[in-house]
Amino acid sequence: MITYRELTAADRPAITAFLKRIPEFAPDELPVAEEVLDDSLDESHESGYYTIVGLEDGRPVGYVTYGNTPLSKGNWEIYWAAVAPSEQGKGIGQELMHRAEEAIKSLGGWQITLETSSTPLYDKTRRFHMKCGFKEIVRIPDFYDRGDDLVIFFKKLD
Repeated sequence: MITYRELTAADRPAITAFLKRIPEFAPDELPVAEEVLDDSLDESHESGYYTIVGLEDGRPVGYVTYGNTPLSKGNWEIYWAAVAPSEQGKGIGQELMHRAEEAIKSLGGWQITLETSSTPLYDKTRRFHMKCGFKEIVRIPDFYDRGDDLVIFFKKLD
């Protein structure tokens, strides 16, 4: 059975370990993901980051980090979301996204944006976001690299 709760410092090594096994996370992205995790550990949430972790038998198997977009009252962003490769396809990612959406609504948010890459490596990621009710609204050509567009997804919360 999967349980969900806020991130603790003890979760970080397991999350970092499964991120290294996910092909979509490039080596240069890992330090950024780790920094955001560290920032979200601040219980005052002064950093603006919040993280929910999915656990199986007390072991982290997925997480989502979100936060209010600076200078925006109601737009929030999903910054990072991942599920351990061995646990993908079991609904953990969808549940993490649902819990993030509910938390965002409780904090006064009314819409969410998220960004990803346009390369074939991210096809599964983009399909996942669409399955969660997000719509692609913008593509900025050659943003990350030549042939690698920035894709922005959007979801209005009820």
